[in-house]
Amino acid sequence: MLEQPLHRALGLTDWEANRIQELLGRDPNHFELAVFSLLWSEHCGYKHSAPLLKRLPSQGERVLQGPGENAGVLDLGDGLAVAFKVESHNHPSAVEPFQGAATGIGGILRDIVAMGARPIALLDGLWFDAPGHPFQRAVAGIGAYGNSVGVANVGGATVFDEGYAGNCLVNAMCVGILDSARLQSAKASGPGNLVVLYGATTGRDGIGGASVLASQELGEDGADKRPSVQVGDPFTGKKLIEVSVELVESGLVESLQDCGAAGLASALSEMAGVGAGIDVQLDEVPLREDGMAPWEVMISESQERMVAIVRPQMLDGVREVCARWELPCTPIGEVAAHGELRAFWQGEIVGTVPARLLTDECPRYEVEQTKADSWALDAVPLSDANRADKSWIYEQYDQLVGSRTVRRPGLDAGVLRLRPSLRGLAVALQGPRPGERDPFAAGVQAVLGAARNVACTGGEPIGLTDCLNFGNPEKPEIAHELAQAIEGISRAAEVLGVPVVSGNVSLYNDTDGRSIPPTPVVGCVGLVPDVRLVPGAWQSGDVVLLAQAPESSLAAEVALIRYLWKAAPLLSLAHDVGYGGLEHALAEAARWSGRQADVDLPAEPTWGAAILATSRNQVAGLGSRGLVEIGVVR
Repeated sequence: MLEQPLHRALGLTDWEANRIQELLGRDPNHFELAVFSLLWSEHCGYKHSAPLLKRLPSQGERVLQGPGENAGVLDLGDGLAVAFKVESHNHPSAVEPFQGAATGIGGILRDIVAMGARPIALLDGLWFDAPGHPFQRAVAGIGAYGNSVGVANVGGATVFDEGYAGNCLVNAMCVGILDSARLQSAKASGPGNLVVLYGATTGRDGIGGASVLASQELGEDGADKRPSVQVGDPFTGKKLIEVSVELVESGLVESLQDCGAAGLASALSEMAGVGAGIDVQLDEVPLREDGMAPWEVMISESQERMVAIVRPQMLDGVREVCARWELPCTPIGEVAAHGELRAFWQGEIVGTVPARLLTDECPRYEVEQTKADSWALDAVPLSDANRADKSWIYEQYDQLVGSRTVRRPGLDAGVLRLRPSLRGLAVALQGPRPGERDPFAAGVQAVLGAARNVACTGGEPIGLTDCLNFGNPEKPEIAHELAQAIEGISRAAEVLGVPVVSGNVSLYNDTDGRSIPPTPVVGCVGLVPDVRLVPGAWQSGDVVLLAQAPESSLAAEVALIRYLWKAAPLLSLAHDVGYGGLEHALAEAARWSGRQADVDLPAEPTWGAAILATSRNQVAGLGSRGLVEIGVVR
């Protein structure tokens, strides 16, 4: 039996291998081929989604950084900005739930830190087939990392559906704040500047995570891919955050980049992707395992590592900050003007590639699209697992660390105070209704659901981030789902007037050939004018009202969202009527408030709706927006 060609073993097609040879004008050596395999993977290169993502609206007056960097950034005024992003860690979590979910949290934290921001909030989206052992281990991993690193977990979404059997979804969102004048870029500049690696040492964990694990379907050999799952160290992660924030605030670094998927290969190629080159001395990288080969050092995905571009005269200052936090800090190369990524080992070149070939020349595939024969367009009854009280999940997370939390998880959005002012950020993460198979509707539902959650806390939606979880895009019906979901998100965002400034695409979510349901997940950030006026819980004697969109149109849905955030200061409670329906929403509101209400249930809302509660003397101030009085709080 003939041995499989190396490029196929690395996840590259025959065409891609030939294209690499054509671009280089020669055969790549094994080191270079390994680097190409990671950077041209679906996870890093977005081969099947990049053309479609251009459809998303990403411009707006608040936008300081849109898609293309580690996270999106919006101007909040008063010299403050917010950085935020949602990202997937699905396949690692399917193979090893605890570490997969934990390192998903670690990775999204570093994306925010790379923008020069201090992380202040986490949210998590979990889609599993059932609340069994794998789900419980994923929750434990999220809690173990987030609690240890000291960032509050204030919201998220949990859905159980048999469509995720064997291929769960773990999406993590992080929100950070920064001085708007200190926004960082990941791009290298200034020939002669130093490339400095700081954080944890480098080992063999996570090698191939972006290609052989994240960019391929799962099957019976899923357990064999466990060595490709990274191992997290949240205490080093905490030190990394503090060091990075201090380096930025002290003006000691020119740019920052996270060592995430594909490790140094990805970090350095992206930093060198705008004309600058980088020479890296791989034998200078601090290792925690003996006998590592140059290619292993280059593509290791060992966690808790960052790369900084540092002017030579600032190196001592950088070293002093890292030493104070007991973090290794090592110059491993320098910025050059040749535009190439050159790797050296003991003085010899082991690989050299023009950086743009790894990024700009990554293949872009426009695959055939075919609409599925049928979709489950009718509402799917919500299962008992989805209706159940989920407080046991988020009670495992530290919700108050950082002393900014105004509203804890459990009802719609979390809210954090922007100290020292009284303004706040409302943050929410939502996906489509359980069982939804129409991808366009799924995209719309994710946007509107997240925005309604934010609005119910008094937050005006100002920005979106999305995580697109789909099956194998080489299947025409999955390619169609991806395109339609992006169209749904785009249409809803345009009518809402809110940009999509960051995100992630997770494809090949298949197990033994079966694809997951279309699951676009959307995070929303909203600005709260005064956190003292955030609705809390309904009180005895309050009137219970139902507000809903009057018709099935995006304009009507957006009008409801606008009404909710403007009316919120007059309300004691506002709660989105989610996919469980009105009765379920009322039960959630009663549990949250600690008291029941006597309600005459009206007909089930057909479109977007929310439950409102306020004192009788405030009702007139809410206007006549078709509000229906449905009960009173005991």
